[in-house]
This record gives sequence, C-alpha cells and structure tokens, in this order.
Amino acid sequence: MTASHDIRAVILQVIQDQHPKGPMDAGLTQNSVLDETERRIGIGHDQAILTTWHDLFRTGYLAWGKNLSNPNPPWFHVTAFGRRALASLSRDPANPSGYLNHLYSRATFNPVAKSYIEEGLECFVAGLYKAAAVMVGATTESLILEVRDCIVEKLEKLGRPVPKKLNDWRLKTVLDATQTFFDAHKSSFPRALCDEFEAYWMAFAQQIRAVRNDAGHPTSIDPVTPETVHASLLIFPELAKLGDKLKAWVISDLK
Repeated sequence: MTASHDIRAVILQVIQDQHPKGPMDAGLTQNSVLDETERRIGIGHDQAILTTWHDLFRTGYLAWGKNLSNPNPPWFHVTAFGRRALASLSRDPANPSGYLNHLYSRATFNPVAKSYIEEGLECFVAGLYKAAAVMVGATTESLILEVRDCIVEKLEKLGRPVPKKLNDWRLKTVLDATQTFFDAHKSSFPRALCDEFEAYWMAFAQQIRAVRNDAGHPTSIDPVTPETVHASLLIFPELAKLGDKLKAWVISDLK
C-alpha cells in the first residue's frame, strides 16, 4: 500500500490515544493531533498529512466541533462511523495497512485476488463505496473459484467424476455446488472445520456477493451504504481463512 496509508494509520492511532476517556477529559483538537502525528512520522510530510487529515473529514470519520458551545475548529470529534473504525483499529478497513497485515496473516492470495482487494480498500477509504463493493465481491469470486479448482483437480487426480455444476460459468451455481460437495463430505471434517464451514461458508459468501450485486446491478442512486461495505470487508478475512482450510482438507484428506 502507499505511504498515505501509513500516515492514515498514524493519524487514527493518535486520535485513539488522545480520545477523551471520560466527560471531564479535554476534547480533541486539530493542532494536538497533527503535532503528534508529525512527531511520530517526522518532519517534511506536511502536505501528505494534511491531505490524509482532510480525507478523514470528507469521508465521514471525523467532524468539526466538540459540542454546541464549541462547534468550530480547532475542536473536532469522531463520528459514529469513525468510532466503529477505532474500535478495531489494528485491522479495520479504515486502516488499510493494518487491515492487509491482518488479512495476509490469515490466508494466502493469488496476485489477481491481491490486486482486487487492495484496490477495494483504496476505494473504501476514498469514500467510493459502490466501487469498493464490486472489488471485494470480485475478490470473493476469485476465492470461490480457487476452492472449486482445488476440488476439480483432486477429483480428476483420484479418477472420480466431477459434478457438472462445479464447472458451470455462473458463480452462484459454482458456489451452490461447492456447498453440496462439502455437505456430502463434512462428516470427515475435523470438528472445528465442520463448525466453521456450516456457520460461515455460504453465509459470508452470500453476504459479500449480495452487496456486490446491489452495487453492480443498481436500482437506486445509493444501492449500498458505507456500513454494508464495511461489513463485507470485516468478514472477508474469515471467509478467506476458511477457504484456505477447505483447500487444505481437499488436498490432504479427500479420498
């Protein structure tokens, strides 16, 4: 990711560190946050820091004012959307560097999938939520197809017939076919994998695909919301981790 995302991570961390812990604490001020950000990053990055700072206001994480008695700069506050990001800052999509570190520690990705999820994050932090939904959906489709390809390759290696629907051109048909295939074999899964598969595989994949389809086949001006795209990004690492586990089971244990 770009250096701007490292700056974004530092600014958000400073805000989290300086956020009032109780009603008697001082509020957040622009100068305090920017001064501490410069101290942590080093001098010579003024314009990059200011650009990232204003983007956090533009995309709804921060808003001016402490209260109605102090409604203007330099006071500011964290919005409800921003508070959700700070609650899990180390891996929230609002912090792309932290999110990708978390994601890549959970699962492996081919270069195409990596390019889509990273562009999806770029869209998300820029406030381009429809584009972000499409990019995350495309990454999910790549993940599903990888699991499908793993099944097909192993079945062919074993000389067993490949269910016709696994090779269908329609992603929904392929997803349903993987569900049917694993349902027929889940009695051989380790207990933990069986529980994860039943709880997450179809539910998470369908949620992300539904948001992607709403964005890709719109019926309104705002077919998706920041919250729904945020949710897709938050659950995606768990879906990717499960995909890796399913592929590992197919390779090692499918007989």
